[in-house]
Amino acid sequence: MYYYPAQPPSLLLIIGLLIALTSGFALSGTLKVIVQQWQKNSTEDSKSPSSLRQLFVPFLGITGGVCLFLCSGLEIFGFPSFLALAVGLPISFLTCLLVWLQLGSMLTFAQRQGMQSLDLDS
Repeated sequence: MYYYPAQPPSLLLIIGLLIALTSGFALSGTLKVIVQQWQKNSTEDSKSPSSLRQLFVPFLGITGGVCLFLCSGLEIFGFPSFLALAVGLPISFLTCLLVWLQLGSMLTFAQRQGMQSLDLDS
């Protein structure tokens, strides 16, 4: 027997997408401000953990939006609510954790070696 939800959570899907997009714009703006501060204060006084603390709230918003989007999308495609949460939560949290660790290491590397070291074209 097939599972057809009576009311698919399309509104939650749209809300999750909007949360992730607006938090992404906030993360982008905060990251630009941090890089401008690095260029202005070219001393080694600025620490990377303080930069990561400034980026934590927008990144948490992206994580929540992606989680809501993924779980709602799985539920729309026919997964029961419990199974959609059981699959969507670990996938989204693990992916966001790995991206957070990569972002932290890239910020530390860029602060130590300079922004020119991240140029992939040369």
